[in-house]
Amino acid sequence: MRSGFVTIVGRPNVGKSTLLNRLVGQKVAIVAPKPQTTRNRILAIKNTPEAQIVFFDTPGIHKPRYEMDRLMLESAIQSLRRVDVVLLVIDMTHAFGGPRGDDEKHVLKLVKEVDVPVILGINKIDTRTKPEILPVIDAYRVKHDFAEIVPFSALEGDNVDRLEEVLARYLPEGERLYPEETLTDLPERFFVSEMVREKILRLTRHEIPHSTAVLVDAWEEGEELVRIEASIIVDRDSQKAILVGRGGSMLKKIGTAARMDAEHFLGSKVFLGLHVKVRGAWRENKRLLTELGIDPH
Repeated sequence: MRSGFVTIVGRPNVGKSTLLNRLVGQKVAIVAPKPQTTRNRILAIKNTPEAQIVFFDTPGIHKPRYEMDRLMLESAIQSLRRVDVVLLVIDMTHAFGGPRGDDEKHVLKLVKEVDVPVILGINKIDTRTKPEILPVIDAYRVKHDFAEIVPFSALEGDNVDRLEEVLARYLPEGERLYPEETLTDLPERFFVSEMVREKILRLTRHEIPHSTAVLVDAWEEGEELVRIEASIIVDRDSQKAILVGRGGSMLKKIGTAARMDAEHFLGSKVFLGLHVKVRGAWRENKRLLTELGIDPH
C-alpha cells in the first residue's frame, strides 16, 4: 500500500483542474477557457486498491499584479514544500514558450529547488500527432532531471491511467491518510461559490471574469430546500451593470445555471439568491481575500 501527497503545478491554463477532475472521477475544480481560473488550493483524493493519492491543485504560476495574485503564487509555492511528489503540467500547444514563456521559466526554476521526485506531464496530446510530441519530450528532458515524462490528454482521458500509475509508484509506502469515502477537505459553501464563479467566467464578457469574486453570505438547510444567499463582488459600477444585464437577465442566467449545478451537487432543491456588490480594489483587500479563502496562511 502506498499513500502520500502530490501537488499539481504549472503556469495558467495548462489544464491542471481538468486533469484533477479526470483523476478523481468527479468535478472538484471549476474549469473555464480562461487563464487563472483556479484561485484556491484544492485538495482531492483518489483511492485505488493499491494506493491513496492526495492531490493538491494549485493556482497557475504567473507574475503577480495584485495582492490576490501574490497570495495565489505563495499558495502554489507552499504546496511544493510539503508533498511527496510534484507533477509539473505543461501545455503541448504552447510547449516552446509563447506569450507566457516567462511564467514557464519561473515554474521550472521552482521545481528545480524541490528535493522530491518531479514528474513532467505533457497535456493536450490529442491536439498533436505522435511525431510532433516526441521533439517536445526531448526538449524538456534536457531542462530538468525529471523522474518520469508522461504525455496525456486530460480532456479525452488518453494516457491518464498511466500517469496515475506513475504517480502512485513514487509515493512512500504507508496506510491511507484519509478515510476511503473522503473526496476533499473543502466545505460545500466553497463549491457552490465556485459554481457561481464558473458561470460568470463562461457567460460574461472578456473584461469581467477576473474582476469578480463570489462570497456565500448565508446558508440555511431545511428539510426540502437549501436556501443560499451569495454576493458577487466586482471592482466597478460598469461591471455590475454587465453582470446584472438588461432587466436582470444576465444575473438570472448565471443564477439558474449555478443553481442547477448546486442541486446536482447537494442532492437537494436549492434557492440561490445572488446580489452584485461593488468594492473597489477588492483584489488588494487582505481581509476580503482571507474570507474568500485565498490567503494561504
